[in-house]
Amino acid sequence: MTSRPIPVRLRSLHLYPVKSCHRIDLAAATLGTRGLEGDREWMVTTPEGRFLTQRSHPALACIRPERLGDALRLHCGALPPLEVPAGGDPRWPRRRVRIWNDEVEAAVAGEATRGWLRAALGVEADLVRRGAFTVRSASGTASGAPEVPVDFPDAYPLLVCNVASLEDLNGRLEAPLPMTRFRPNLVIEGLGAYEEDGVATLRFGDCELALVKPCTRCTTTTIDQEHGVPAGSPLEALKAYRWDRTLRGVTFGQNAAILRGSGRRLQAGMPGVALPREDR
Repeated sequence: MTSRPIPVRLRSLHLYPVKSCHRIDLAAATLGTRGLEGDREWMVTTPEGRFLTQRSHPALACIRPERLGDALRLHCGALPPLEVPAGGDPRWPRRRVRIWNDEVEAAVAGEATRGWLRAALGVEADLVRRGAFTVRSASGTASGAPEVPVDFPDAYPLLVCNVASLEDLNGRLEAPLPMTRFRPNLVIEGLGAYEEDGVATLRFGDCELALVKPCTRCTTTTIDQEHGVPAGSPLEALKAYRWDRTLRGVTFGQNAAILRGSGRRLQAGMPGVALPREDR
């Protein structure tokens, strides 16, 4: 990779209001301190408060969120849609919930929500939302980045994927897979395959993002994001050439933190630059 800034373009933007559920594809989004505004503010948990994901419940991919003014509406097949206040309800009870090794406080939506999730997923589950009282952070110490706040993503505020990297991977698969399998927030183009591994920061207008850590991939990449069923896996192909000994997993894409630009708008198609790491 050259040591000079590389022109890139923001190909697409994707929001996941409810962790592990279907995405919303956006033409534009506002960057917040914790990621894209509205991203992974909600999460589905067991009645005991343990987070659920597509790793164990692929049908989560079939729950499709829709933002309607002050409401969040969830759709799933032939079920009547479920509508909840987008900002939550101060009357909702709070509960400690667990996501990986973090335990935080969240607001729990009501009994009607439990019944709807039971019908959608076939298990007892709760829908919870973060509040001002939800305190969680992701440390970027692996790359020297400062600690940053997050809501309910697995690790970091944003996930960035590169079009050329997917094209390279698809050339190694019997059947190509869409970028949706990797659930990125930002998809960029202009870099060569896997050149994102050597990028320190991305700049789009007044927004600056630090690429802090490669993203290790799990069985969620094997789930068809439109139908919630297993359908082809990239993991064996990735293991042949993308195994990271330090992280003990295969990697695709980069986790990112926000350095500046909170409150600014990102738009699909906008130009930017990638600044290489000095140690490359």
